[in-house]
Amino acid sequence: MSLIDLLTGNTSNQVAEQAENKFGISRNQIIALLAVAAPLVISYLRNKSQDANEAEALNNALDKDHDGSILDDASQAEARQAEGGSILDHVFGGQKSNVENQLSQNTGISIDKIGPILAMLAPVIMGYIGKEKQQNNVGAGGLGDLLGGILGNASSQAQTQQSSPLNDILGSVLGGGGQSQSGGNPLNDILGSVLGGGGGQQQQGGGLGSILGNILGGK
Repeated sequence: MSLIDLLTGNTSNQVAEQAENKFGISRNQIIALLAVAAPLVISYLRNKSQDANEAEALNNALDKDHDGSILDDASQAEARQAEGGSILDHVFGGQKSNVENQLSQNTGISIDKIGPILAMLAPVIMGYIGKEKQQNNVGAGGLGDLLGGILGNASSQAQTQQSSPLNDILGSVLGGGGQSQSGGNPLNDILGSVLGGGGGQQQQGGGLGSILGNILGGK
């Protein structure tokens, strides 16, 4: 399953419905947040996995706690919210509050709810990575390449999907995406910025691509 499939499939819709009921945030906003958070988390983990100790720790965590079953049982997302908070603490470290502030500003989700919602989404993202790891039979040494491949495939797929429900959601929730340099594909801007592509150099006066580029330090 590609990252785009995760973002547009049943799992994301079911998790978004849970979060909508729990936090009173629209489903479209939740899906838009997941579409931004997923490549962001994956990119951070890819960078961390360049360190052998971090790669081994991630490999062990995926084997132990993230077998992908959450993708078939989305009710786990709410039950594992506390665990999701710990995941975010590790992934973002000292940048967590900055990331949450930027995501709050650009998705319209209030700062008091952005953290708890992200904590619901984190186990889903980790479950997706864990399932891809299993299917590709990857160990600690191959995690960086696996994560980079996930992002690269998603970016390529986004470029070919100029009109999709997810792009419509992102365009409506994030605003301004239609004026992007990638020809009106907000998702491609997001993925491009995470991958260090053109999205990070957008001249949109604070567009989401620029924000993510700043968070990631241009990596």
